[in-house]
Amino acid sequence: MEKVLEEKESKKQSRFQGFIIVVLIPLLFAITVALIVMTVLGVNVFELTKEYSQKIPFISSSLKEDEQKTVKGLESKMIELEAEIKDREAKVSKLETELKGKDDEISQIQIEKQRLEEEIMELKAMKEDNKRAFKDIIKTYETISPKKAAPIISQMGDEEALQILSSIKADTLAAIMEKMKPEDAARYTELLTATAENKSADLP
Repeated sequence: MEKVLEEKESKKQSRFQGFIIVVLIPLLFAITVALIVMTVLGVNVFELTKEYSQKIPFISSSLKEDEQKTVKGLESKMIELEAEIKDREAKVSKLETELKGKDDEISQIQIEKQRLEEEIMELKAMKEDNKRAFKDIIKTYETISPKKAAPIISQMGDEEALQILSSIKADTLAAIMEKMKPEDAARYTELLTATAENKSADLP
């Protein structure tokens, strides 16, 4: 029994070997020779294969399906990239708008700063003018006679009168107070004393 099986197995192997030697090797050799000859003759074997494969219904349809899938894949990728580009452009546009807004805000702040600086300069100039004007007023009261100065100061408000009386020289102040009515002189003396005490209290 075993001998029969071995004989059958050896027959199968010998048939397969015979197929390889008789059919497969000559076929591969013939294909190789054909490819070499066609290449020497200048025929593009791959283009030719593609052309004939397109004529075969199954292979042709398979190739078309592959091409369609490839085209759809590329179109899908292009759409994704275009969407990404638009998204990036929108972000850039937003950043540019924000930057422009910041630039405008900085410009407004600089304009406001310049306006405030000019206003401060004007106020300083006015203060200097007022100082000079006040000094001129004090000089005037120091040069006119106490008899003329006393009634003028008595007609002023207390704040203005105190400003003048506290700024003139001591001897001029005494002379003007002598020419005032006693009640006015007493009131101004009291106010000047209170002002002097407040100033000394404010000092550290």
